[in-house]
Amino acid sequence: MLRIDSITYSVEGRPLLEEASATIPTGHKVGVVGRNGTGKSTLFRIIRGELVLETGSISLPSQARIGGVAQEVPSSATSLLDTVLAADEERASLMAEAETATDGMRIAEIQSRLADIDAWSAEARAASILKGLGFDDEDHLRPCSDFSGGWRMRVALAAVLFSQPDLLLLDEPTNYLDLEGALWLESYIARYPHTVLIVSHDRGLLNRAVGAILHLEDRKLTLYQGPYDTFAETRAARILAAQSEARKQDARRAHLQSFVDRFRAKASKAKQAQSRLKMIEKMKPISTPQEAALRAFSFPEPEEMSPPIIQIEGGVTGYGDVEILNRLNLRIDQDDRIALLGKNGQGKSTLSKLLADRLPLMAGKLVRSSKLRIGYFAQHQVDELYVDETPLDHLRRLRPEEAPTRWRTRLAGFGLGAAQAETEVRRLSGGQKARLSLLLATLDAPHMLILDEPTNHLDIESREALVEALTAYSGAVILVSHDMHLLSLVADRLWLVSNGSVAAYEGDLDSYRDMLLSREKPAPKAEAKAPEKPKRASRDQILALRSEVRKSEARVEKLTEMREKLDAKLADPALYGPEKATDREVWLKKHAECLEALERAEALWMEALENLELAEA
Repeated sequence: MLRIDSITYSVEGRPLLEEASATIPTGHKVGVVGRNGTGKSTLFRIIRGELVLETGSISLPSQARIGGVAQEVPSSATSLLDTVLAADEERASLMAEAETATDGMRIAEIQSRLADIDAWSAEARAASILKGLGFDDEDHLRPCSDFSGGWRMRVALAAVLFSQPDLLLLDEPTNYLDLEGALWLESYIARYPHTVLIVSHDRGLLNRAVGAILHLEDRKLTLYQGPYDTFAETRAARILAAQSEARKQDARRAHLQSFVDRFRAKASKAKQAQSRLKMIEKMKPISTPQEAALRAFSFPEPEEMSPPIIQIEGGVTGYGDVEILNRLNLRIDQDDRIALLGKNGQGKSTLSKLLADRLPLMAGKLVRSSKLRIGYFAQHQVDELYVDETPLDHLRRLRPEEAPTRWRTRLAGFGLGAAQAETEVRRLSGGQKARLSLLLATLDAPHMLILDEPTNHLDIESREALVEALTAYSGAVILVSHDMHLLSLVADRLWLVSNGSVAAYEGDLDSYRDMLLSREKPAPKAEAKAPEKPKRASRDQILALRSEVRKSEARVEKLTEMREKLDAKLADPALYGPEKATDREVWLKKHAECLEALERAEALWMEALENLELAEA
């Protein structure tokens, strides 16, 4: 159990957390949300013990291991597989000692412990995690130094997942994953055996992988049960209720103040006026949590062009003499909204560069509308801004003929106010840099906008604003993103980039997700020889087996309901007061017993299903 008790922390005199408290029961998966700059990453550093609190405390069970993705990504001659295996320090230490131990008793202890921690399946588990995060089998033995920074971040993520800490802290882990890797991570987190806190702005992940939301707002922490959509609904209701109460209080204060103003100087009413003045002073302002301002993006509108704006027939493209994509037969109209699907390395970025006229066609035919303007936003472009210049400097260089007021208007249309307009890019947040890059990509009112992972540095409110802008935009959109929520709201066509070509994907995003996750399920082991088919069971035997399946299923359902009730009980903050220590121990014991019983019941249910399947074969 993680207990955050009345913590206060400030940065350069600005409080980020003030008497903030929350209790996270053991084993819970919790999404941590809040506007950019509210202190989510700082909270993680406090939990890890890297920062000293001004007041309050953080408590965890003794010996609990805390893990998160390392700031220093691995870049050495060590292979990916060995880097991940080394993250389990106990296993690595025991394996090393086993090579040199000579004492018989110690050798027995080492081998017994290695068996306890399932050390012999470690390589298979590490390889499975690397594969889920996008590494092919042949990559596993390559050195980390062979890979770029983004891919090494995946290795660092694989290492911490493999080490299975008791408290796993993940800060925007999908920022360096593609859609396939993000979906795999969702599934992995959902079945992770210990406590998880994950900072994310990905609504899909927050709806499917976690069971609670920890919201950081107004320097306080509030824990909401349920996925993100439930949190959003609950919070919206709280805001409405608080605003209603605030309006009532304002009306009451105005009424009292009116009396004071009218009769303060009148001797016969002076005492009453003073009484009401004291009432006003005692009225505590009602805090009304404010929705983050929907700082909308304002994309300039292009003129309409005759379709198609791009057509490719028998196209081949790549780098130098190396073909990456071939057999390209594609058409894009100005009203198209197309999402590019496919694993990293299959050619999504190559196709984007070809469409953006940043890569030549090696063979085939490509026709573009003669006056076609294309806006291109890629992740790396955020890093290619001039860090010593301000946003105003960027526009001054690109639009020297425009008035300064026009530059500021453009910046304001992308959520960059007066303060950010004159701040050097190096001092802007990741989200503000992304907004500036989006502004520059759309400066010429493009007929087609190519966006490669545009949401990586944007908070949830900004992502919703981007959806609104793309919905209103009258040009074509080509979108590469790991954000399923964004894709589902924007894209109406899906192209799958795989095996060196591009084809329309006929299913929807949900079917694509199901297809990817089904690949992760282990295939049944092949038998050396086909087993002899058992004799067919009698009707009475089959009926008895069916009865056993129903009983087992009912037992699992009953225990599942009991576990959910116990989860709710353990999530109640009232249970964690000092005077509730005895009650808390009782409920924790019941919870552990329920989990153990549920595990046994599920095993019996599966056994009953297998027996019935064999009998009916």
